Amino acid sequence: MTLHPQVAAALASMPAPPPGPLDPAAMRAGEEAHVSPVAERLPLHAVEDRTGPTPAGDVPVRIYTPVEADSYGLLVYFHGGAFFLGSLETHDHVARSLAKETGFTVVSVGYRRAPEDAFPAGLQDCYGVVRWAAGDDSGLGWDGGTLAVAGDSSGGTFVAAVAAMAHDDGFDAITHQVLFYPSLDLDFDVDRYASLRENAVGYGLETAGLKPFNAFYLDSGADPADPLVSPIKRADLSGLPPALVVTAEHDPLRDEGELYGQRLRDAGVPATVSRYDGAGHGFVQHFSWIPEFARVFEETAMFVNEHGLGRG
Repeated sequence: MTLHPQVAAALASMPAPPPGPLDPAAMRAGEEAHVSPVAERLPLHAVEDRTGPTPAGDVPVRIYTPVEADSYGLLVYFHGGAFFLGSLETHDHVARSLAKETGFTVVSVGYRRAPEDAFPAGLQDCYGVVRWAAGDDSGLGWDGGTLAVAGDSSGGTFVAAVAAMAHDDGFDAITHQVLFYPSLDLDFDVDRYASLRENAVGYGLETAGLKPFNAFYLDSGADPADPLVSPIKRADLSGLPPALVVTAEHDPLRDEGELYGQRLRDAGVPATVSRYDGAGHGFVQHFSWIPEFARVFEETAMFVNEHGLGRG
């Protein structure tokens, strides 16, 4: 299937990136400039900015409560942005949609980003917030049932890494992991996956851009051979939480996400791989207003609200 025409039109209207090295501050400011005013955002019962105390320090979080209730399932969300972009603001609409569709309290994590904070700062923040959210002191009203972790792109990297860290620590409260077009192999050898060549040019995220976009993270000490950096390199995936892996047809990262889902299944972990035809990388953040793509939130809600999935 060809790229969705509305996505293609949007990409065609985008100006060429400025020449020279990437400027994190300018790129972040550009992202923030496109955030919708609060009055125009999806209304929920409550949205609150707080901090989550963790062993690495206090981490900014935004709590989304969809309806008034005595207790809730929890979904902890890690935004994408190649480990140096993205924020609570740029992904606010994603977190709101997840809260509305799942009926869970969503905790969006404002983790530390490269290059200012070196690996594993952001990952420690994400894991620490999950542990805090599940604790009695968080006051989040977790019902003790579903505790899902979800993330897009590099946030999906953190989802897989956090699930592995929790398993290795004997913290078994995480019940579901949701990865939207995740970056799971930061070794960007173009011959590693067919999608790196098939979707190299013309679909938004381009294969040639993977190295420079991830350089801030890798140069901060993140080793692509480390399974916490490239989760697909983890030798044993057994015992991890059931997974929903969402991929995009025209994404250079498509095949590593789909391989990860297969490897989870091979390890005995229930895993669903859902490819969105006509979509490119980033569609949950940028194009979920398109009806064909908006169902990603419904699919996520169905997955995390399933009971009795068991563990691999």
